[in-house]
Amino acid sequence: MSIDRPVTIIGGHGKVALRAAKILSEAGAEVYSVIRNPDQADDIRAAGANPVVADIETLDVEGLREVLRGSGSVVFAAGAGGGSADRTYAVDRDAAIRSIDASVQEGIERYVMVSYDGAGPDHGVPEDDSFYPYAQAKAAADEHLRASELQWTILGPGMLTDEPGGESIGVGGDKREDRATSRDVVAAVVAAVLRRPDTVGRTIGFSDGDTPIGEALTRE
Repeated sequence: MSIDRPVTIIGGHGKVALRAAKILSEAGAEVYSVIRNPDQADDIRAAGANPVVADIETLDVEGLREVLRGSGSVVFAAGAGGGSADRTYAVDRDAAIRSIDASVQEGIERYVMVSYDGAGPDHGVPEDDSFYPYAQAKAAADEHLRASELQWTILGPGMLTDEPGGESIGVGGDKREDRATSRDVVAAVVAAVLRRPDTVGRTIGFSDGDTPIGEALTRE
């Protein structure tokens, strides 16, 4: 399945997002990458995408609709990156939810959320853990997406690494015990699910592994 309409990646300067933009643009897709810092525009262009400067943390739904207008697919790959709990909730929960609502109102059908393996209301992260705000934020955003009318896919990679990745993953019982997941692999899965109607309405947890992505997505 080809990607005929533009793809907008929110959080476009992230390591996964830049890799995904490169894969998609090299496959012929028109990619728009949303960044807050205009100094990052050259990196976006180098990945083959078009930079869109916008601060998703402060934009309301109407502002996000303008950013997303004309897109056929949205990939949410933004993240506050830890630190302030308030900012984690502002980006990973509130901005994500607004982008989902904006996508619905704009009539964008396809939405891919980059989450993490184990996300959900029963994530089990204790409140005194520094990861707790992120776990809570992702649980809320993912549930909001599931309840929407979008053709959604939620991706749950394991512990992210910068190790070189290939075109294979582990799903289900084939996940790595340590859940290590190359950002290269996450980007490849993002690009793959956008072409796969059979991944709509699915939450896909994965890690590095030995099964070709196409086969693993059929199995999972």
